Amino acid sequence: MGDTIEIESLGNDSHVPKQTILLVDDEPDILEFIGFNLIQAGYDVRSANNGREGLELALEIKPDLILLDVMMPEMGGIEACTHIRKEPSLSHCIVAFLTARGEDYSQVAGFDSGADDYILKSIKPRVLTSRIKALLRRVKRVSSELQAGEHHGISIDRERYLAIQNGKEINLPKKEFELLSLLWSQPGKVFTRYTILSSVWGNDVIVGDRTIDVHIRKLRSKIGDKCIKTVKGVGYKFEL
Repeated sequence: MGDTIEIESLGNDSHVPKQTILLVDDEPDILEFIGFNLIQAGYDVRSANNGREGLELALEIKPDLILLDVMMPEMGGIEACTHIRKEPSLSHCIVAFLTARGEDYSQVAGFDSGADDYILKSIKPRVLTSRIKALLRRVKRVSSELQAGEHHGISIDRERYLAIQNGKEINLPKKEFELLSLLWSQPGKVFTRYTILSSVWGNDVIVGDRTIDVHIRKLRSKIGDKCIKTVKGVGYKFEL
């Protein structure tokens, strides 16, 4: 409570697509101000006053991005994010926290619950809008690369967040699914470690090369060793 954000008017950007953003915060002033700036930037904005209301509205409208506060009545942002990540119909949604809670443990809890980004409320509106654009572009880029088809008996259904191999569903956590989707989207193309990190984990999340290797190993144990090839010193590719 009592968080403040510096007011700064944004001009309308006609190049921004009409994507839907759901704001979830218990402070009306925050909802009004952030909502105004995002509307000015060309987004369709909806709002909710707590995590429970936000979850219900998200299930109804299927937004492209959800901005959550951490501390809210009835259901806090961490719990709401955890529920969102369990809903197949919301698997396409980007979830970012917008909060005054800057402690390390709060940020760790936010990312552990499945958030794509963690933003402090001291951020200027123009910078916030740029962060949102970057998040939406990243997911759109990965999605646009996916082509209908089947490679090594594997097909990807991003609408239902499913990976299917030889007619059987493969049980994959979120990051493993995103990693497989990225490599599968362009068979034969070598994805550098940097591209994998920025596309799957994002530039604002600090993870090491070891994280990629662990996820690749887990994927190979589930889909077979022949599907994903290591290109030494560069990255990985999905075999043709």
